[in-house]
Amino acid sequence: SCLKVCFQWLQKRPAVSPVLPQAKECNGVKVPIDTSKPNPNEVEFDNLYLDMNGIIHPCTHPEDKPAPKNEDEMMVAIFEYIDRIFNIVRPRRLLYMAIDGVAPRAKMNQQRSRRFRASKEGMEAAEEKQKIRQEILAKGGFLPPEEVKERFDSNCITPGTEFMDNLAKCLRYYIADRLNSDPGWKNLTVILSDASAPGEGEHKIMDYIRRQRAQPNHDPNTHHCLCGADADLIMLGLATHEPNFTIIREEFKPNKPKPCALCNQMGHEVKDCQGLPREKQGKHDQFADTLPVSEQEFIFIRLCVLREYLERELTMASLPFTFDFERSVDDWVFMCFFVGNDFLPHLPSLEIREGAIDRLVNIYKNVVHKTGGYLTESGFVNLQRVQMIMLAVGEVEDSIFKKRKDDDDNFKRRQKEKRKRLKVIFPSSPIPGGQFSPQALGNRSSPQAICNPRQAAFEMRMHDRQNSTTAASPNTSLTPDGSPSLGGGIKRKAEDSDSEPEPEDNIRLWETGWKQRYYKNKFDVDASDEKFRRKVVQSYVEGLCWVLRYYYQGCASWNWYYPFHYAPFASDFEGIADMPSDFEKGSKPFKPLEQLMGVFPAASGNFLPPTWRKLMTDPESSIIDFYPEDFAIDLNGKKYAWQGVALLPFVDERRLRAALEEVYPDLTPEESRRNSLGGDVLFVGKHHPLCDFIVEQYKSKSGEAVDIPPELCHGIQGKLTLNDNAVLPDQVVQSPVPMLRDLTQNSAVRSVNSGLSCKAVQLKTLKPAPVLKPGDWEKTNNDGRPWRPQLGFNRDRKPVHLDQSAFRTLGHTMPRDRAMPGMYPNAVPLGAYGSPYARPLMGSQQQIPKLLSNLRPQESWRGPTPLFQQTPQRTAGATPLLAWNRMLQSPNQFQPAQYQGLGPMGYPQRPEDRMDRGRQAYGPGRPYPLPPPAGRYSWN
Repeated sequence: SCLKVCFQWLQKRPAVSPVLPQAKECNGVKVPIDTSKPNPNEVEFDNLYLDMNGIIHPCTHPEDKPAPKNEDEMMVAIFEYIDRIFNIVRPRRLLYMAIDGVAPRAKMNQQRSRRFRASKEGMEAAEEKQKIRQEILAKGGFLPPEEVKERFDSNCITPGTEFMDNLAKCLRYYIADRLNSDPGWKNLTVILSDASAPGEGEHKIMDYIRRQRAQPNHDPNTHHCLCGADADLIMLGLATHEPNFTIIREEFKPNKPKPCALCNQMGHEVKDCQGLPREKQGKHDQFADTLPVSEQEFIFIRLCVLREYLERELTMASLPFTFDFERSVDDWVFMCFFVGNDFLPHLPSLEIREGAIDRLVNIYKNVVHKTGGYLTESGFVNLQRVQMIMLAVGEVEDSIFKKRKDDDDNFKRRQKEKRKRLKVIFPSSPIPGGQFSPQALGNRSSPQAICNPRQAAFEMRMHDRQNSTTAASPNTSLTPDGSPSLGGGIKRKAEDSDSEPEPEDNIRLWETGWKQRYYKNKFDVDASDEKFRRKVVQSYVEGLCWVLRYYYQGCASWNWYYPFHYAPFASDFEGIADMPSDFEKGSKPFKPLEQLMGVFPAASGNFLPPTWRKLMTDPESSIIDFYPEDFAIDLNGKKYAWQGVALLPFVDERRLRAALEEVYPDLTPEESRRNSLGGDVLFVGKHHPLCDFIVEQYKSKSGEAVDIPPELCHGIQGKLTLNDNAVLPDQVVQSPVPMLRDLTQNSAVRSVNSGLSCKAVQLKTLKPAPVLKPGDWEKTNNDGRPWRPQLGFNRDRKPVHLDQSAFRTLGHTMPRDRAMPGMYPNAVPLGAYGSPYARPLMGSQQQIPKLLSNLRPQESWRGPTPLFQQTPQRTAGATPLLAWNRMLQSPNQFQPAQYQGLGPMGYPQRPEDRMDRGRQAYGPGRPYPLPPPAGRYSWN
């Protein structure tokens, strides 16, 4: 999508910063990290939000390492992944974990397409793998024995399944464990929004941020960090208008090697497997069977830097109205929707790889002088102004299609010439046949003895000459026995026959009449059918309004969806100013099992109750047409099947609900519980100031919702209702994973937040210090030398260097007679690590100290190790209160007066305030010292 390319565009700019490595090992054992210490990335985050689906998928079915053997190992892998993210970010106020719940109908169509494709591709891959396996074994090849295990169906990562229900139980156990064991979680508020809460994970996070921004106690200087793999998180982060918003995600490394699914060896794919046994790799060959597994590296995406780029690109002079950068950011986010999103197909004339965003921005700058204002306002669209933008794009559609064809032809020509050059440099030699042909290792039949090698070599040369003569004749065909047929017949391909076949293009957008052919082939209507085209455009305009509202205000309608597989042209957006863009009010989401019926193929029906599953396979079912066994994929001008459009029938909600009414009575109590909708669950530890307040609510057994005291919860506001399944202090938490033991949980209540919304404006805040330099706008500066961009969060961070005394020490300790390049070769200092080049010390000579004085031994872990990392019994470790955790001396007092002087909003300050925040002046009343003059902490 366009957002992925936007992320690739970001990687070339200082907005992306590498994350410092966190894991430390000692003799192969990972050393626990004290997350209560300052963040080594020189930034302190307040809130950490986890889009859990970006964690669940790589932990349950990873692509670069062996998959977990069972569901328990999957849960432990998820725990370890969350731990690693927490060790990097180290939030001080809030941890919000959001799992995808029931999605709006507009998203369900995309989920349906993905799950049908995954099922189809999985079955095809299994059949192809079995076919190749049989062929290799028939030729005498060697393959390891096939493992008999059930294939993990990733479709179970959908709300309503037993897997997701068990995941919620495991995460509740994990949160309780960490609140009891990790000092970094001591004063943290944790909110878990599992799959029972409706809404996509990232949008539930955005709803929470919007609600908090609307509260009077909200701190506008809150530093947010969002972890997720979806590229649209960039747009969602910009839509919040929060100045301090950072995204952490795995660093994308293309072309990562994967083992063959047949022989488990690296270097080839299944289709190229020849069944050769693994060669012995050195003395310690027992380690060759294990795949090389390395920890995934992470990167920070700083949206404040992206905002600087956008401010420079979107700033316009001589406007007939006052320029507002925040409004222009909203317009930029809206224009990106035309290039592609999860709910609408992109316009045919706008391709991200062709610079569609830059083209839209240029048109926007030229037309905005005529529009008289911005395109959007707090999530609502001005269709009259959008019409002017789209018609301007429509005027150049014909030239866009012709240029696309020319670029494609030029690319194919260059590839053809490249293949010709490679054939000249590396001529292909045929594999010898006969007694010189290679034999598969492990073949039981004895190899054929070599006899008369001179005659065999002569026959091979003649065979090669015959093949070259045959290739030179374009009209030569081959008889069934392989000999050349001079009578003609089958016409050979062109010289570039090694290129992949191109899909047939019936639209030919570069030729006259492209609009008529497009509507006839894609919609099966004539382009002259103005009424139908109007309907397509109106549905697309409704989609644009719905998507923008979804990003800025929340779900406008749970039932709306775009009812076509293809988008209209930009030139069709005429007269859209009069089109209605209102949505029905009071719509409700599907229930979890109902969504499963709407997005699952019949092959994944085992996750549904038996009678519900029968509706997918019974030929007499009234909705059997919703579940085709096979379906067409329209490449739509693309090269690969995964880029095409899956032509699946849309689910009729009325027919689906009518069919389910007959099977609803068959649900068991457990299935009925999984089919219900829930809400967010809030967790705090016994050291948290809010803990005693929650315990008092359970003692009073009040059934009414109560407001969260913001002064007890870092300014977080909302309403609390009692949870029937809450575990209070000193009660045992049952472990859902057999390998983990039970533990004591502190408290858990269900949180029902108020439905307030906030305008899409930036609140009064301390603006982050600029990061970009003049050299980031120009290719060279500073006397022709390129600027070095700021990669970290601290703009005053000093690079590591050796002082003069260290250089003198190196000069004295390095042998003079060693011929190595450079003044100071890469050798260890005197007396360190048993250096062979160290000179013996005289009796009065002092031992030379270590040059890297900032390396200190690892301090002891100030808290017990989590249960899923260590089996022995833990003991609670006492840890001193840090400055930002020193909140209440008496846990039973809730007077707001105690917090006077702690901060502008009446609640404790974050450790981020210990940093410079752009070298702003420190406010009075901060209960902790100023940072060192160098602006850096001294940590391990």
